[in-house]
Amino acid sequence: MKQAILLLLTILLVLTSCHGGRRDGVAGTGDTLQLKYATLLTIVDYDGYSVASIANPWKKDKVLHTYVLIPRDESGNGEQPASFDGVTGNYSVIHTPIQHAAIFTTVHCSLVMTFGCGNRIAGVADLDYIKIPWIHEQVAKGRIIDCGGGLNPVVEKIIDTKPDIIMLSPFENSGGYGKMEELDIPIMECAEYMESSPLARAEWMKFYGRLFGRQSMADSLFAVVDSSYHALKAQAEKAGPGRSVLVDKLVGSVWYVPGGKSTIGQMIQDAGASYVWESDDHSGSLSLPFETVLEKAGESELWLYRYSSDHAQTLHELLSEYHGYSQLRPFQTGEVYGCNVEKSLFYEESPFRPDYLLCDFIRLFHPDMTELPPLRYYEKLNP
Repeated sequence: MKQAILLLLTILLVLTSCHGGRRDGVAGTGDTLQLKYATLLTIVDYDGYSVASIANPWKKDKVLHTYVLIPRDESGNGEQPASFDGVTGNYSVIHTPIQHAAIFTTVHCSLVMTFGCGNRIAGVADLDYIKIPWIHEQVAKGRIIDCGGGLNPVVEKIIDTKPDIIMLSPFENSGGYGKMEELDIPIMECAEYMESSPLARAEWMKFYGRLFGRQSMADSLFAVVDSSYHALKAQAEKAGPGRSVLVDKLVGSVWYVPGGKSTIGQMIQDAGASYVWESDDHSGSLSLPFETVLEKAGESELWLYRYSSDHAQTLHELLSEYHGYSQLRPFQTGEVYGCNVEKSLFYEESPFRPDYLLCDFIRLFHPDMTELPPLRYYEKLNP
């Protein structure tokens, strides 16, 4: 089960709908927020409220979910307008700023804490996969409720959190959200992982900042991320071609490699590496047998992969997983770098701070660029 959850998190990095609290509305006009990169999110401001629409990543020209954000008044309640211009079909009403949230993803827990709103996290799911010590401390003290597994949470515990929203990641053909849909609690479908570029995904922090009353902070943080990312990319371009790279490893009998249009694939290219699948047009991952990976990328100079362990993995341990790894050039030269997601904040940070991960990539692909900060997520495997 643990490997399945880890694989799910990985697919989310390299990469509907019944919902609580829905009503009907009428179309109108408003001021559209100009987003620089995000393509799946639209935010329109009207007099007294905002409308956020999330495009369905799996069904072209369809809407995944629409939310009406109503600011709270001094009493903590939001005055609902008599009618909502700009809203068609079904939608969920959310009063902002959110005071209590049940959050089912480690990355969104991390972002909410970055906003300084950790005390508004009332419940979490999949606690074993949240690598944030403070969250575990609060659960142990009874201040945050463990709602069980994300795919099958304990509804009674969700109710105990009294959340304004439930934040989770949607999946294609998920079949809905079961009993959660009966709670009349808005389900925030956090679909940013389906965006087509690292900065497009990160830009969703502007939306989440609005939800928690941290709009200015989120806008400023994204400006930093945007600027940092482009500055690093320019450094990599100036440095010239970097080393060739192979990414990830076998999961069972399949090797999932990032497609050329995936966020990881694009970051590899932005970092200046030579990547066999850089011309591939998949925005997700490719499922390949080991033989294909060996034939196409076995001579790569560098091998990066993610794993989950209570200790730093060695080359010997890696080889014990699959003897065929010994045929890979980077294994033979010792140029293998692992990211232990148990000991790093890779999944918590990198989706909204792609500049952090890009910096690691550049440092690895251009070893002569010693002026860059030390590696944040990856470390070289010992024999």
